[in-house]
Amino acid sequence: MSHLEYSAEIADLLGRVRRRPLAGWPWRPGEPVPDGLPVKQSWGWLFVPDGRVLTLVNPRDGVVSLPGGSLEPEDAGDPGRALAREAGEEAQAVIGPPHYLGYLYDRVGSANGGHECARVRMAAALRAAGPTAPDPASGRHYRRLLVAPGLAVELLGWGAPGLRQARAAVAAAVALLGVPAAANEAIEELPPPGAAFSS
Repeated sequence: MSHLEYSAEIADLLGRVRRRPLAGWPWRPGEPVPDGLPVKQSWGWLFVPDGRVLTLVNPRDGVVSLPGGSLEPEDAGDPGRALAREAGEEAQAVIGPPHYLGYLYDRVGSANGGHECARVRMAAALRAAGPTAPDPASGRHYRRLLVAPGLAVELLGWGAPGLRQARAAVAAAVALLGVPAAANEAIEELPPPGAAFSS
């Protein structure tokens, strides 16, 4: 078994992680969103060249998330545009072109006023992250961790459905972004001044 490497500060942060209950939204890998089903959210698996992905930890409540969020009017219905905007706002991230992976079918419409909707998942290269700053929409000041995709699923609390989603993301990233199938397993926090990643 490989040894996970991380600092004492990250160990303290991970000790406060709180997993959300599974929502039970069915994962539709590779399927286009059906006509008439509104896309309300877009979230991304953002890969650095060593195969790790960006996760965000809210230090106030310990909830872990992928970068992303709700589509806004300025996104013009484009989930890729929404992901790029949300990643910039939440994580000060600059990403490459997003690749569609599939969607989660939200039958109860918790993101759409009680009406069914789709929550899109995408994969993209993380090219850079600027100086850390609060999300202008929520005021949350996320901690930015790079972790292996399998560990991201564990931190997110997504169980087997999340693992299937992560496998789809990794397969796309290997084929389209040139990342290794086996990611670096060290856990690393992005420095407050930011970082750039060569492809």
